[in-house]
Amino acid sequence: MVKLLSLLFMLTILLSCESNRLKVNVSSVNLTLKVARLDQELFQLNSQNISTSLPKIQQTYGQFFEAYNENVLGLGNSTDPAYANYLQTFLSDSIRLASVKQIDSVYADLTELKQKLELGFKHYRYYFPTKTIPKIITLVSGFNQSIVLTGDAIGLSLDNYLGASCHFYKQLGIPAYKRENMTREKIPSDIIYAWGVSEFGFDESKVNLVSQMIYQGKMMVFVDAMLPEEADNFKIGYSTEKLAWCFKSEASMWTYLIEHKMLFSSERMNIVRFINPAPFTSCFTSDSPGRTGIWIGWQIVRAYMKKHPEISIPELMAENDYQKILNESGYSPE
Repeated sequence: MVKLLSLLFMLTILLSCESNRLKVNVSSVNLTLKVARLDQELFQLNSQNISTSLPKIQQTYGQFFEAYNENVLGLGNSTDPAYANYLQTFLSDSIRLASVKQIDSVYADLTELKQKLELGFKHYRYYFPTKTIPKIITLVSGFNQSIVLTGDAIGLSLDNYLGASCHFYKQLGIPAYKRENMTREKIPSDIIYAWGVSEFGFDESKVNLVSQMIYQGKMMVFVDAMLPEEADNFKIGYSTEKLAWCFKSEASMWTYLIEHKMLFSSERMNIVRFINPAPFTSCFTSDSPGRTGIWIGWQIVRAYMKKHPEISIPELMAENDYQKILNESGYSPE
């Protein structure tokens, strides 16, 4: 335990030194993030007021509301004559009402969350002054999609962030490794990461493991830049023990990928094994976390940025030559 704590302390100091260039001053960035509570507005509807209140919601949320209804709730278009009946069934469901009650308890005040997200998007405007700043819309997804993206809006499903011990998640059979990240603390990095992916897409012509690793590493460095004060374990969604395992096993993981000629593999299962969520990485021990390919890609891109301080965050996001990033990173864990 003493050795583990010492290792974590040394890593914290090291990482804070390496990330200093990302701790930019955004105090002069003029931005007020808009956060709308669609979850509350929707669950105030009932059979008496739905005919008068629904048009206001449709007008306020526009395209986002249609995407939410069709793609998340599966209720169809809100202009359908039968839509009001479908919506009332959803709103009166006992599980939905119970989850909304818990949302109202956990997220009665969004001030702190809004401040953190606003700071994140101030960094985004600092690096990308001409790009759109999305509005945040809180919603109830029925434990469906956590983050919903449509053009200039980000939907945040608060029922997916009620805490790892939330009894709904256990009843639904959600595995522990997923429940661990269904917390308030994970929201900022999830939103920033999702927005980054929507703005800076993967080059689909380069389908192999290392390309996926480095692309995901780019997205993690994007999160580094937007949330420079956020702890790594929240950004990647690992416990401190899993994060420590990665640092301890970094060299052996990299050696495994090289010796088994996995880096340039285009086999779908090889990519899934290292990129997709899982309780652990099947090629390694059960002490490992899932998504170790993303974590290694993160370290590669961090090494690349450290070696090339002249490269800006916008330049990194525009660079889709994943092989070049690998070659010029000098990455060689020991």
